[in-house]
Amino acid sequence: MRLHISIILLFITCRTLAQNQPMVYEDKTYLPEIKTVEFYNTKKEGSFPLIPLNSGEQVMLSFDDLSGQSKILNYTLEHCDAQWNSSRLSPIEYLQGFTEDRLMEYRYSTATRQKYIHYELTLPNQNLSPKLAGNYLLKVYQNGDQSKPVLTRRLYVVGSKVSITAQMVPSGNVSQRNTNQKINFSVEYAGLNVQNPYTDIRTLIMQNARPETGIWNTRPANIRGSQLIYNDIATNDFPGRNEFRHFDTRSLKLNSERIGHIYRDTANTVILLPDPKRDQPDYVFQYDNDGKFFVINQDGRDGRTDGDYAHMYFTLLANKTAFDGSAYIVGQFNNYRLDEQSKLKYDASLMRFYTDLYLKQGVYDYGYVWVDAKTKTPDDTVLEGNHFETENDYQILVYFRAPGARWEELVGYRVLNTAK
Repeated sequence: MRLHISIILLFITCRTLAQNQPMVYEDKTYLPEIKTVEFYNTKKEGSFPLIPLNSGEQVMLSFDDLSGQSKILNYTLEHCDAQWNSSRLSPIEYLQGFTEDRLMEYRYSTATRQKYIHYELTLPNQNLSPKLAGNYLLKVYQNGDQSKPVLTRRLYVVGSKVSITAQMVPSGNVSQRNTNQKINFSVEYAGLNVQNPYTDIRTLIMQNARPETGIWNTRPANIRGSQLIYNDIATNDFPGRNEFRHFDTRSLKLNSERIGHIYRDTANTVILLPDPKRDQPDYVFQYDNDGKFFVINQDGRDGRTDGDYAHMYFTLLANKTAFDGSAYIVGQFNNYRLDEQSKLKYDASLMRFYTDLYLKQGVYDYGYVWVDAKTKTPDDTVLEGNHFETENDYQILVYFRAPGARWEELVGYRVLNTAK
């Protein structure tokens, strides 16, 4: 009885601490009971959360609340600059309709061991939509109080005013030509009123939509008329990294690839096959989804509400110890965050790292990041390998601040796939 009360008190304490977290301008979930957050352009599931301004395209936000209790949830958008600082504009300046609204669309799970409430939101909608191009932070919070955040997600609204051409070339550093992918690109800005292209325009390149991989370009290597050329030999040189690992739990009745055992009792438990270290000199092709995950349930009709949750057990054979450093598991499913939830424990008797994640049925990409005990520097090539041949998506975003303007616009977007 005392143990049961202690567990309840611990959960309440953790939930209170989570609610007291300050809201940050990044993709983050603030409550432990909120799981499986998806945010993408509705034209393609799992896509980059970007929409052209006034195009009719929408983004979809969905998530599950495992607490089993419905909440009064509100949401709004805040305009930000290119580096995700508040633009400090009045909501009236960048929003049409209301400045905030209530999230009304939700359904209860059916025929699942884990009970939950599934929420969905599409933007823009008839109540709230952006009227300026730029970066927007989507905020979801409780009871109309932004000091009680539930989650935040980054939204990109582009006003297409420039054209972008891009290509991948071998690294300018000969010693890295087997590992790195260099991106050269140019921006044609004839449609903009640019006074100084060295200060009015800046660009960002991300690999597989991962903000931590972003490289800023504040000055072009050359200017040719109204064309900015970014091809400096030492810039935009990315580690190719490796294809993501993956597992498939679309069915909890049959073992699929990478699944060792499935146990179904009062809760679902899935034991994955051990993951070896992959820092091999030769590249081996493996199909992946560039770090994404997809909620799918082949045993039911609609994975959004009849997809179940399972305890997923991961084991990493790293040939390292906890004395050498720490290992983390990352993917789009946890926003590539290096925190206590993504950190693996070390079993000295078996000489391996392990962890348990509570995930919804579907197809998941993931990888491992190593943080050396001495340097404290995260590196996802130590355990995964690094190859020029790896298939990656690169997102190129162009930002412009008009002369005298108080905000920064997103005026161009291009995605470059290294395999196409």
